[in-house]
Amino acid sequence: MGLQTVLELVLSIFVPPIGVFLRYGIKVEFWICLVLTLCGYLPGIVYAVCVLIL
Repeated sequence: MGLQTVLELVLSIFVPPIGVFLRYGIKVEFWICLVLTLCGYLPGIVYAVCVLIL
């Protein structure tokens, strides 16, 4: 894992859509993360971390 990945993961814990946005831009992954974060903070974090690690 590089410094960029660590930064994305840290941002994903505090503001999940931002971490996903840095990696993928405004694509499907970002919108899924945004909806999950709006539905509940924890699902957004879990999704963001899973997307960034896998």
